[in-house]
Amino acid sequence: MSMEFDAPLMEYLQTIDTPTLSNAIERLGLRPKDSGFAPVEIKCLFPEFGRMCAHAVTAQVETVTDSHRKTEEAFITLFESVEQCPKPSVVVFQELGHDAQYATHCGEVMATIFKRLGAVGLISDCGVRDLPEVRKLRFHYFARGAVASHANFRIVRVNVPVQIRGFVVQPQDVLHGDENGLIQIPRGSSDGLKEAIETVRSKERALMDFVRAEGFAASQLRGRFLE
Repeated sequence: MSMEFDAPLMEYLQTIDTPTLSNAIERLGLRPKDSGFAPVEIKCLFPEFGRMCAHAVTAQVETVTDSHRKTEEAFITLFESVEQCPKPSVVVFQELGHDAQYATHCGEVMATIFKRLGAVGLISDCGVRDLPEVRKLRFHYFARGAVASHANFRIVRVNVPVQIRGFVVQPQDVLHGDENGLIQIPRGSSDGLKEAIETVRSKERALMDFVRAEGFAASQLRGRFLE
């Protein structure tokens, strides 16, 4: 992983809300506008924590079905990957089992280990648990909801491309999320990102000031609303 997203840039991005950042990425034209973000099923379970910006540690896991053997070594590989990943990091789990509604991917114990190793959160295409305890850790959860049992949770593969309800994440991708949702920040975007963010902000501010002005009428939006 290059240091394209260095510590100062990561800190700056944590001051930006996710929709504004998404609009800025669109301005850079680095990917289609209908890709690079998670669907509505993936919820920010602790919106009071604010924004998250972190490097992805990816893994495929299996919880309810029994196609893969459970080994301690696979867990250690995952923990070492979190430890070695650029910081801050976020763990991203894709379920391989047949029924994601019954799968739980993280609780207080795993969240505590991940946080001690430098992760700030976890993203899952299934459920999580121990919400009060993990909230106290100030550890971000992005998931479909809560499920009480962890069933037979296993790590299958670590540091592989994963997809979270169709949202594709590569190892060490930079992900950004808040109560509005979750996006991936494209590699190669860092040079123009701040300028694009400020352009989005200034254009939206100018439009909103115009709309809020006295005497505003819908017809006045001609030539102003679409670029």
